[in-house]
Amino acid sequence: MTASTTLVLFDMEGVLSHYDRSARVDHLSAVSGQAPETVRHAIWGSGLEARADAGQISDDEYLSELGDLLSCRINRNDWLAARRASITPYTEVIALAARVAERNRIAVLTNNCRLVTDHIGYLNPAVAQLFGSHVYASASFGAAKPAPQAYLRCLEQLGVGAADTLFIDDTDANVAGAINAGLHGYKFVSADALSEELERRRLM
Repeated sequence: MTASTTLVLFDMEGVLSHYDRSARVDHLSAVSGQAPETVRHAIWGSGLEARADAGQISDDEYLSELGDLLSCRINRNDWLAARRASITPYTEVIALAARVAERNRIAVLTNNCRLVTDHIGYLNPAVAQLFGSHVYASASFGAAKPAPQAYLRCLEQLGVGAADTLFIDDTDANVAGAINAGLHGYKFVSADALSEELERRRLM
């Protein structure tokens, strides 16, 4: 198994970076004048974010619908500033990914709309610098993790087989989805545990 692994595919938020939803909500609350609970419902409770992550609506449609839900126009700069406020790079894990990259290919598959990957250099510079163009949003593949299509279409674009890929995510469902799609899966719990796993698999 370890000898055949040629790609390590990382989740972003929860693995390569910390994700602070409250910071995102607070920023959009200030922009829109709406209460935080209204913002949370607009993003997650309404199902809007899930539809965007799955590529069911375009970025412009997403921003338009979010604005309707908040009774306030939300432009790209407002949205990006809120997302940037929610992201803090996990430097220890990024350092591990850099070590993996010395021997193997690395990439990112994140449940997000294309706004995130199109602006990854602004939102998460450390990830952008290490992974370059190989940061993929689930929306680009018409499905969100844990749907098999999300993983397999990403791997098709990378030209790598599922059996040759190790996928790392912080949620049980997404790891299980990867395994069901034929990838190897590992649930992230800490940088130290991940380091031990990568060493065990001789990936760094």
